[in-house]
Amino acid sequence: MKTYMAKPGEVEQRWWVVDASDRRVGRLATQIAMVLMGKHRPTYTPHVDTGDHVVVINAEKVEFTGKKWGQKVYRWYTGYMGLRSETAEHRLQRRPELIIEEAVRRMLPKTRLGRVMLDKLKVYAGAEHPHQAQQPQPLNLQA
Repeated sequence: MKTYMAKPGEVEQRWWVVDASDRRVGRLATQIAMVLMGKHRPTYTPHVDTGDHVVVINAEKVEFTGKKWGQKVYRWYTGYMGLRSETAEHRLQRRPELIIEEAVRRMLPKTRLGRVMLDKLKVYAGAEHPHQAQQPQPLNLQA
């Protein structure tokens, strides 16, 4: 049995659109990360970018289980003195796209290839997105 390894430039990259309404953040992020890495294809090759572009809409309507809206804390270092932090509830009001972007970013490889994969993720708070010209297809993810 001969195995096929994808080569850079040979992989046709498709565009998918995902509706994040009433979806759990972690489960949604794992499925998006698999598509960005290309693990949904039989020609997955670890050192080649075989993933597709993913457009996420309605990021403001995602859900957390339990009391995570008040208990989950996002922290980041500013470069100046101190550490900034905010709860998930505050982040949802301020920039809801960051909730999904951060969850997916942490599931991708921490390499140059992982940064390329993250550039193919487009997240929007509302139902509109500017990528109609790419004709994204709806991606059916498990609930």
